[in-house]
Amino acid sequence: MDLFQVNQETCNQDGICAADCPAGLIDFHKGGYPKPIPEAEKLCIRCGHCVAICPTGSLSHREMPMEQCPTIRKDLQLTTEHCEHFLRNRRSIRVYKDKPVPQDELNRLIEIARYAPSGRNCQCVEWLVLNNRDELHNLKGLIGDWMSTIPDTLVKWEFGRWKAGQDVILRNAPVVIVTHAEKANRFAPPACTIALSYVDLTATTMGLGCCWAGFFMSAATLYPPFIEALSLPEGHQCFGAMMVGYPSFTYHRLPLRKEPPITWRSS
Repeated sequence: MDLFQVNQETCNQDGICAADCPAGLIDFHKGGYPKPIPEAEKLCIRCGHCVAICPTGSLSHREMPMEQCPTIRKDLQLTTEHCEHFLRNRRSIRVYKDKPVPQDELNRLIEIARYAPSGRNCQCVEWLVLNNRDELHNLKGLIGDWMSTIPDTLVKWEFGRWKAGQDVILRNAPVVIVTHAEKANRFAPPACTIALSYVDLTATTMGLGCCWAGFFMSAATLYPPFIEALSLPEGHQCFGAMMVGYPSFTYHRLPLRKEPPITWRSS
């Protein structure tokens, strides 16, 4: 079977699939039908643009059958006002209820986040979900050990709070979601960061809250005992970690942020 097939009975021969293909892998001439170029098999990044953009549903990719790709619902599209309010409403949650998050909710969160963009559509992100209290307790202890060696004034302050019994490391969150990938993959750092951003935003719609786990991420990069305890696959590195749980409090206002410094280089 070819990389993609075109239903010639419904194709309107507009050529937009060829025009939109990121790698230019679709051959099209006016009056004809789209077809893959000879190199398409090895160069295609399986992004699905060709399937998504066809207005008549005439193109079906071998690995993305048109029938399995839902039609975009315009009734679910956000307005700019809705989007602005949603993004400004999102908060970093640092106080969580003592309540576990069901596995099916966490799975749904990651299922949605897997649609985050990645370089060349590599989809290289792998996930580790930590929701065992004993393991989280042990990992926090190791992070505390690492913090004790850091001379930074802010870290020293937070370490003092930690020693006094305040969980400034993971904020008593019941879950930590970790993104990791092969250390040598140059697309991995932004892919993992964007995927966790999807988690962060989606969680809000599910009644959950998130916060980036900065101390966890630093220890996972810099502290060998913690790296060993995290036990990621050989050759993998943690590129992001996020606390997840049910917020203890409800917010009622949209706080301000600094004005963005913008440099315009216009013609």
